[in-house]
Amino acid sequence: MTRRTDWAEYTSGSAGPGDDAYGAAAAPYETDPSAVGPREDGVARHGDGGARQGGGRGRGAGGGRGRRRRERAESSAEDGGATSSSRAEKGEPPRDPVEQARAICLRLLTGTPRTRRQLADALRKREIPDEAAEEVLSRFEEVGLINDGAFADAWVESRHHGRGLARRALARELRTKGVDATLIDAAVSRLDTEQEEETARDLVARKLRATRGLDRDKRLRRLAGMLARKGYPEGMSLRVVRQALEEEGEDTEYLGDEAF
Repeated sequence: MTRRTDWAEYTSGSAGPGDDAYGAAAAPYETDPSAVGPREDGVARHGDGGARQGGGRGRGAGGGRGRRRRERAESSAEDGGATSSSRAEKGEPPRDPVEQARAICLRLLTGTPRTRRQLADALRKREIPDEAAEEVLSRFEEVGLINDGAFADAWVESRHHGRGLARRALARELRTKGVDATLIDAAVSRLDTEQEEETARDLVARKLRATRGLDRDKRLRRLAGMLARKGYPEGMSLRVVRQALEEEGEDTEYLGDEAF
C-alpha cells in the first residue's frame, strides 16, 4: 500500500521538543491526602484522622478515591488498556510509523551527521517497522539528508587532523559506523603516505619531551607504540622514531626491530 507523505518537509525544519513520537504514558495524578483538611460542615475529608458522620450518614476517608479509581480502571478496560498519554487523552489515533521514523531521524540529524546504518539501528531500537524505516531512510538519501560518502570524507578530515589517526585506524572507525567499504576506500585514499608520515613526525615531536630520561629502548617502544595505536604501519613508526631519537643524539645504529 502506498503511503502519501509530504516529503517536502524533509528538507526544512527540525523536530522540536514538543514533537514526541513515542512519549511515555503519564501516571494518573492523585491528590496527596495530607494536603486536604477537614470541612467545617462535618463531612469526612482526607487527612482528618478518620471518618466523620454528616447528615446521619458515614463514609470512609478513602471511599471517594476508591470509587474514582474503579471508574478509571473500567474506562481503561473498555478502550483496551490505553495509557494516559497526551495523544490518548485527546482521543487521537496512534501516530503513523512513517511519521514516527521521520521525526526520530530529524532529531538525530540535528547538529550531527549520521550514517544510514546508525539511523537504521536507532529506528530498529525504537521498534519502527522495517518497511516504514526503509521508506524514510531511502527518501532521506534522495534529498541529501543522509550521505555516507560525505560523512566518510568529513570523518577522515576531522580525525586525521584532530587526533592524528592514520588510514588504517580511520577505516576501522568508519566500518564500525556502517559505511560501505567502497566509500571508506575513497575517503581514506585522500591521505597519501607522505601526509601520513608528516603527521607521524609531528606526533612524535610532541611526545618526545615526555620520554626524556628513559633509556633508549624504552623510548623507542613508547613512541612507536603510540603511533601503532593510531594506525600507523610498523615500518613507518620505527623509521620516524629512530630519526627523532638520532636528532636528539641517541645512537640507533644497533637498535633492531626487536626492541619494538
